[in-house]
Amino acid sequence: MDVVKLDEIQISALKEISEAADAEALETLRIKYLGKKGILADLTGSISSVPNHQKKEYGTKLNEIKETILGEFVQKGSMFAFGIPAISGLEKGLPGNPPKIGHLHVITQAIREIVDIFRPLGFTRTRYPEIEWEYFAFDALNMDRDHPARDEWETFFVDAPESKEYGKMVITPHTSSGQVREMLKGELPIRMLNISRCGRRQVTVKHLPTFFQFEGLVVDEGINITHLKGVLNYFVKNFFGDNREIRLRPYDFRFTEPSFEVDISCDLCHGKGCRFCKEGWVELGGAGMVHPNVLKSGGIDPEKYSGFAFGWGVERTYMMKAGTQIDDIRHIFANDIRFLEQF
Repeated sequence: MDVVKLDEIQISALKEISEAADAEALETLRIKYLGKKGILADLTGSISSVPNHQKKEYGTKLNEIKETILGEFVQKGSMFAFGIPAISGLEKGLPGNPPKIGHLHVITQAIREIVDIFRPLGFTRTRYPEIEWEYFAFDALNMDRDHPARDEWETFFVDAPESKEYGKMVITPHTSSGQVREMLKGELPIRMLNISRCGRRQVTVKHLPTFFQFEGLVVDEGINITHLKGVLNYFVKNFFGDNREIRLRPYDFRFTEPSFEVDISCDLCHGKGCRFCKEGWVELGGAGMVHPNVLKSGGIDPEKYSGFAFGWGVERTYMMKAGTQIDDIRHIFANDIRFLEQF
């Protein structure tokens, strides 16, 4: 048999396969062409009778035909498997309607960008419990029992047995609770970036009962406030842009001394004052030099080491990013696809 005859067999096989009306008819054709006693098996067995000068071409062509016919069987079989009717003249290359592809949530995008900005400075991301003990959330951070933040109208207390050593269980009100946990690892110097979900009993256009926060902590010998200002400026310029301004306002945080609240010029009104910022500035979060008592709680000698810390809300930080124009934090958590697909 010559190569021309092989082409004729391929044409005949492909035609019969395309006209198969159901899976049963297709199986009959499979046995006819690909079975142990089928046409292609006979052709393979008769290769010894082909003249030597034609065997290579004959064998190559036969293998190509096998692959082509087998592929056609697989494709036709998948049509029957998915209930697709046999349609004469169906254009197999006709594109379908591709499914809509989603993307990462705006909060996840913000977190990844924040991590990428701090990474070149040596910050390593860590994670600490979202359900925390009073000790790490308050006591170890130099916050007295009568501190307003420990009131049940400010903090979510968990209905769980109280620990004799660590007190009540709470939904962590701030990522600062990870500071002492990081120090207790005993690994110095520290360059920590703790990002986690927090919870507080607040609901406004700028506050929600649940939110994400990122906490930076640096502890080493010779750390001072100029390092803190340098890191904050570095982040602001890389995240918000060169044209944005920040200001530090003295504040009273029990776990830092001196302490500051960090404000950024509002991108919604460009510093003029609006529904969101009121007076042209938006508070991003707190910062300051780590209090000596907090270092002691972490087993670190405050006479030898010093450090700084800062904690900012992820959502509020992203809301102040140039061009986002988000004037209500509640939009971010509303799961409205019309809003989320913009980012």
